Amino acid sequence: MKKIASNTVGVEQGEQTLFSDFEDGGEMWTGEGTRERRVTVAFADPFRAPPNVMVSMSMWDVDHSTSLRADIEAENVTATQFDIVFRTWGDTRVARARASWMAIGAVADDDHWDVP
Repeated sequence: MKKIASNTVGVEQGEQTLFSDFEDGGEMWTGEGTRERRVTVAFADPFRAPPNVMVSMSMWDVDHSTSLRADIEAENVTATQFDIVFRTWGDTRVARARASWMAIGAVADDDHWDVP
């Protein structure tokens, strides 16, 4: 469990298109080449420490003639940004994907002073 040592909690959320490979014959759609996409998301305002970040698929368009395999997660979470990482493997063909995300963590307030 992550305990937030502040009485000021920030919540930020958003959606991010990860790729649209069917338009140009990209690797996710052809099933060849790199089967991973990373998109860096910057927070509008920094958190005091790396927040908890939840990521989920909000849209994916896939070919029904192949097996559907996917993994999505948040990596490299810092107080200012994180990476959404989408992976697939095998013969899965993904035309496009979009992720929703939410970050929850401690944020600075007017009463917080950093004294050296």
